[in-house]
Amino acid sequence: MATNIENSLRGKSSEVIDAAARTEGCPPDFILQGLADGTIVVPANNTRKLRRPCAIGRGLSVKINANIGSSEDVDSIEDELEKLRAAVAFGSDTVMDLSTGARWRETLEQVLRNSPLPVGTVPLYEVFSKAVREGRAIPEVTEDEMFEAVEDHCRTGVDFLTLHCGVTRRAVELLKDQGRKLGIVSRGGSLLAEWMHGNQRENPLYEHFDRLVEILHRYDATFSLGDGLRPGCISDASDRAQIEELLTLGELQKRSLQAGVQVMIEGPGHVAMDRIAENVRMQKSVCNGAPFYVLGPIVTDVAPGYDDITSAIGGALAAWYGADFLCYVTPAEHLRLPDADDVRRGVVASRIAAHAADIARGHPGASDSDDQMAKARHDFDWDRQYELALDPARAREERGQSLPSDSDVCSMCSRLCAIKTSRRAIEDG
Repeated sequence: MATNIENSLRGKSSEVIDAAARTEGCPPDFILQGLADGTIVVPANNTRKLRRPCAIGRGLSVKINANIGSSEDVDSIEDELEKLRAAVAFGSDTVMDLSTGARWRETLEQVLRNSPLPVGTVPLYEVFSKAVREGRAIPEVTEDEMFEAVEDHCRTGVDFLTLHCGVTRRAVELLKDQGRKLGIVSRGGSLLAEWMHGNQRENPLYEHFDRLVEILHRYDATFSLGDGLRPGCISDASDRAQIEELLTLGELQKRSLQAGVQVMIEGPGHVAMDRIAENVRMQKSVCNGAPFYVLGPIVTDVAPGYDDITSAIGGALAAWYGADFLCYVTPAEHLRLPDADDVRRGVVASRIAAHAADIARGHPGASDSDDQMAKARHDFDWDRQYELALDPARAREERGQSLPSDSDVCSMCSRLCAIKTSRRAIEDG
């Protein structure tokens, strides 16, 4: 079966591409061209019918992802479905199930069954968490177990897979030689580094990358080439290890595209504001314009409990400079497993960042809702304001705390309302 990239080279669209184009408000040919040259991806496994596909990449609106998933300590399928519902309700474009609990398989199946959005996973979490539960050391995991997990996730219906193919022995040596304050903070990256150290061998995902390509090609699944050596604090940003991994990912992106498999590139986690532009531009140059998927970036390390805000600042800047896909960060980051309310807050914060960037980038129609909000405020049309808000319930709740619902002003200005004063000063008569 031909993949979407292979069909795009023949000018042939598909149901999923047509649907993504309608959502985006662009012609299918625009997405087909982006698929063909590797600047757009449409994550959609060919084994399941996706209800709300989306296109990610050059010339499109900025998309956001919400991470959900259980842990070894908190393993509730219903909790994960509640998070999924929150992510969908508040406007996420995709979700990733990062479950590592013992019931990861049932959780993933339920997420795939209930999600109208594209779903991503990190297959190696399954492999290594299973090994730990069995009492095996990380280096005892076999290469075949890793590749079988990738095929299993694709067969199950996963649309895009984070695979840390750029964590090579050379990159890890560069990290050790230069030194870092926080080492390797990527779970997948650290596990592969331990596997390589224990076996004194190269990363199988890099060494046998063509085997991965063959698997993803069968299911038309999308690579999300993971940044396993991303910086975990702002002092570690843009070091030799991070850049070496990025160079490798650029090479692998080209190989994958030539084989007809879609690719996006994951980007750094903690980056000071003045270095975000260089990170985005470097990725776009090195990775041939492939869609850039960034975690945050988080712009300061001292705000635990508020990292939905630190990441929204970084995400807005990254998207303004050309990033295509923002992975949300919740207030629980660095502290605990997020709950459904954390998901809500993380999604809304990322949507604010993405929307602000779309406006700044001049994306067609991006500011329409802002213009409508201005009119609703001028007209004191509170119901319309709630309707336009990214979080309508929160807006209604905040106003309702201090004024009756039939009041036409808010409690900030009351009878000194600037809009009413402005009408008397410049509009009346």
